[in-house]
Amino acid sequence: MITGHYYHRYQVRENWGTPATGTCPVKDCHEMVIDARGRIFLLTNDTANNILIYNKDGNILGYWGQEYPGAHGLTIHDENGTQRLYICDIERHQVIKTDLNGRVLLVIGYPEEAGVYRQAAEFLPTESAVAPNGDIYITDGYGLQYVIQYDSRGNYIRHWGGRGHQEDQFDCAHGITIDTRKGGSSLLITSRNHNAFKRFTLDGQYRETIYLPGSFVCRPVIKEQFLYAAVFRSGSNTFFGSGYITILDVNDRVVSTPGGSLPVYRNGKLEPQYKEEAVFIHPHDVCVDENENVYVCQWNSGQTYPILLERV
Repeated sequence: MITGHYYHRYQVRENWGTPATGTCPVKDCHEMVIDARGRIFLLTNDTANNILIYNKDGNILGYWGQEYPGAHGLTIHDENGTQRLYICDIERHQVIKTDLNGRVLLVIGYPEEAGVYRQAAEFLPTESAVAPNGDIYITDGYGLQYVIQYDSRGNYIRHWGGRGHQEDQFDCAHGITIDTRKGGSSLLITSRNHNAFKRFTLDGQYRETIYLPGSFVCRPVIKEQFLYAAVFRSGSNTFFGSGYITILDVNDRVVSTPGGSLPVYRNGKLEPQYKEEAVFIHPHDVCVDENENVYVCQWNSGQTYPILLERV
């Protein structure tokens, strides 16, 4: 099956990441990242093995992790030549920094210093991003909807946002990334129930909203000059099985929607999009390699393993 539009079209390989029966179980496959050696790390909330490590042929090279029951967000960052992982756990109410073998290096708990959280249970972190200077940004996407900024040692700096419908507020701040495509660095932050990404400066000043009508997007993923994102549902956030992938260019215009409808702009505005092909159920994240192949992991999709979209 070929899916996608214009110059971003893909062959679907549904069984790419499926291991032998009974090995390396998964529940929800939440996010994926690629390390400097080309290995693909998958985060699942199955505590038999929270991290599965793949090669690009879809074979499992290793696994680790039994202590992340609410594993949700996975970020990789180069720290002075050594790569680190950041795991957001919504059941532990923590963000945990590890090495690539799972050794814990730093634990960030609920931001008591912010003065807006009464208890750890209110803090349900879904994603993190790390700036060039080492500052850590965490989105509380399932909690009070704040973005919290820390220094590289986990010391609180500031917070902003919160739940609401103002330009600088969020409704499901599900994901975050550092965007350097236009010169300098800015933060792109998901506001999923607003069908949008919102751009902020690194000190939390609102700049713009990128609307994606119909698309309930997960985290933004930058690769070269393009932004990729999983759309876990479309039309309504209760519409079961209605997910697809969206791809935006450097001008923040959708250029392809694998599994979804053709992107159409009228008077400069994107028309609402919807699922059109039976490729995905609930995509939750994408990971893009150097050949522009896209690896897609899914939430609440029958404990399925990742799907590969091979660029054609």
